[in-house]
Amino acid sequence: MDIPIIDIAPLRSPSAPERAAVARALGAACRSIGFFYITGHAIPPVILDGTFAAARRLFALPLADKQAVSITRSPHNRGYVGLEGERLDEARPADLKEAFNVGLDLAPDHPEVVAGRPFRGVNLWPDLPGWRRAVLDYFDATWAVGRLLHRGFALDLGIPETFFDDKFDAPLAILRLLHYPACPVPAAAGQIGAGEHTDYGDVTVLATDGVAGLQVRRRDGRWLDAPTLAGTFVCNIGDCLMRWTNDVYVSTPHRVALPAADRYSIAFFLDPNPDAVVAALPTCASSERPARYAPVTGAGYLTSRLDATYDHRKAAPAD
Repeated sequence: MDIPIIDIAPLRSPSAPERAAVARALGAACRSIGFFYITGHAIPPVILDGTFAAARRLFALPLADKQAVSITRSPHNRGYVGLEGERLDEARPADLKEAFNVGLDLAPDHPEVVAGRPFRGVNLWPDLPGWRRAVLDYFDATWAVGRLLHRGFALDLGIPETFFDDKFDAPLAILRLLHYPACPVPAAAGQIGAGEHTDYGDVTVLATDGVAGLQVRRRDGRWLDAPTLAGTFVCNIGDCLMRWTNDVYVSTPHRVALPAADRYSIAFFLDPNPDAVVAALPTCASSERPARYAPVTGAGYLTSRLDATYDHRKAAPAD
């Protein structure tokens, strides 16, 4: 295995040496392949199974019902994305997948929603009994995992263990349900499930259903299949954390091949709070290694990346 398997349960231990050992393992993975499997995540199987069931119910709906909650109806990156609605690799045809995005769940009268803050809109929900609760339970569980991983990152990077806590307490996180049809239409030349890309945020926590598809590019350019390992999630760092670490951690290109059977996956993308300032950490920059990126807010960075991905955002005013 080129992708390591890391038990993150000791990050909850009162023992500093146990937490530090996990942090070193995470740091080694983030400096090398940029991907790692985790065990000890404490997400109950019933929550995971319920979310996969919710995904299958959603994507089985008639197209008109899915389009009623289309992402084009939200400037806040919520809702349904239809087949070929994204192009993650500009050199290839549009991705052969459909998706549904759920963000931090805020009420219509929440002050940030009323004020029209970037990415602070309400979620869009399909008309499916019990669906919202199942998906939000999973959102909360993976959010907790993402915050725990940041405790490990902080330890490895030599900054206070709680440094990231207040930067991810109201995050620009997106829980994304994904469906890659086996062969819904004849694929165009070069078309795959998801084009080669790096993730935008800090860390991604991914659950897969056992159908092969995810491929990871090693630093030497060779592509690896990332199989489903029972009881684990596959995680990777994204470009935002790479900026924070001044390229000490490096995000890794990956893609999804056309699957042999219908493939479902659940990705939790953890981006920082909208106002969190992403700037080179003091332990990652020096006179010998000056900061390579200008400081940017979480909302500003996410806006720039999404505008380059979605056609409907390219023609729309910025958030």
